[in-house]
Amino acid sequence: MKLVLLTKPILLLTLTLSGTTLFTLVFRPNPSFRRPESMARSFILWLHGLGDSGPANEPIKNLFTSPEFRNTVWSFPSAPANPVTCNYGAIMPSWFDIQEIPVTADSPKDESSLVKAVKNVHKMIDKEIAAGTNPNNIFVCGFSQGGALTLTSVLLYPKTLGGGAVFSGWVPFNSSLIEQISPDAKRTPILWSHGMDDRTVLFEAGQAGPPFLEKAGISCEFKAYPGLTHSISSEELKYLELWIKTRLQSSS
Repeated sequence: MKLVLLTKPILLLTLTLSGTTLFTLVFRPNPSFRRPESMARSFILWLHGLGDSGPANEPIKNLFTSPEFRNTVWSFPSAPANPVTCNYGAIMPSWFDIQEIPVTADSPKDESSLVKAVKNVHKMIDKEIAAGTNPNNIFVCGFSQGGALTLTSVLLYPKTLGGGAVFSGWVPFNSSLIEQISPDAKRTPILWSHGMDDRTVLFEAGQAGPPFLEKAGISCEFKAYPGLTHSISSEELKYLELWIKTRLQSSS
């Protein structure tokens, strides 16, 4: 029996007996077959909105069913209890202080409490990198107040991350803070999704975000959702899954 490998992707297996050829089998490898890549560890940090909690948002991870997320570590932290100005000083889960509701493009900012919250997010990211996760496979996502914190956290982080996804958020800092954004941070992809019927964080507040970032040399993909109020739709989450999946790095 002899095995002959031709220049084309065809294998001929010829069976001979006493010098007489009995039969020849032709094998044509499937050209569409691809050896599955081994996905490296990835990390998705989800930051909830004002008054919410991390555990209440955990069902979101069950919607990410693509095999690329098999090695994904999810984290849903809860904000500490703080007095919130827009709610007359009531104490509730809050990442930083919000001065007024609805939030507009010109709403006042409280950068001091914001920066404190950012430092805590950075500690979570640092811990994950120390555990062996490539920064390019780290994604920070957040809704409303969590979206505003997401934006600030990825922009002030000194390394390029896999991406930051903002849902119904706003720019919670002034232009002076842009000077603190490193060249590496400016390369972190930003996805911004906002409902056009949002009455809590007005659509104008979200719409003002990308032009603000572009002036600082930061690219941002903005998606508007007609009819969507201050909430997250299944359509947004399906797109988020695709958006992250296309950016995940496979292991070498």
